[in-house]
Amino acid sequence: MNLATFDGDRGVSSGEISPEDFRFGPTTSTDEFICWSLERFKGWRTVLTTSFGMEGCALVDMYARRGVALEVTYLDTMFFFPETYELIDRMRERYPHLSFVNRGTSVTAEQQAAAHGAELWKRDPDLCCRIRKVEPLRQLMQRADIWISAIRRSQGPTRARVEMVEWDPRFNVLKLNPLAFWDRTDVWRYVRENDVPYNALHEQGYPTLGCTHCTKPVEGAAPDSYTRLGRWSGTDKTECGLHFAK
Repeated sequence: MNLATFDGDRGVSSGEISPEDFRFGPTTSTDEFICWSLERFKGWRTVLTTSFGMEGCALVDMYARRGVALEVTYLDTMFFFPETYELIDRMRERYPHLSFVNRGTSVTAEQQAAAHGAELWKRDPDLCCRIRKVEPLRQLMQRADIWISAIRRSQGPTRARVEMVEWDPRFNVLKLNPLAFWDRTDVWRYVRENDVPYNALHEQGYPTLGCTHCTKPVEGAAPDSYTRLGRWSGTDKTECGLHFAK
């Protein structure tokens, strides 16, 4: 983690950050970590992002319980499932003190087709993700110091080494991953015990939620199981590029 690159011109000096702050691991209490982070980075430009998968909904609930007026940001690709839009409405109703803000692309499907051809997601899914997800996130991170994410180590090989606090050199922000050491059964238990809204598609064989064109149900998948097999089926792509390369 290259803390020296935390640019003082963005309102935070590198001297405010010490590696001693970031000694967290599997035994760290998530509740205590969230409370610590809210106090440690009070006044910093903080963004919590979610695509409204089960992990993101659980994490939103954890922060909402602290009573903070946090902005929850999502990147609407314009290709969300109807169930995802319905969930967003339920989350807004459940957590009125949070701001759910769409910072997604302004490029319509028609504009993308005109520039790159029809059904770009079939021919070049990396470019489609870059247009509809990665570039909007890059713009968002230009006004952020802290990025809160719901990614977990057990979500796959590309995520197997994420830490609860790490430096993101692509976007030049400090990234917090409070659920880094959770597994899907932990998330499912939390959601049920705390009556957290979640996407109805999780009960229809969808372990993860993305765009309609690139997300399929996985046979036998239950809400407490996780796999990325339903994403970009038939390709070697496993990531959209928000957190890691494909």
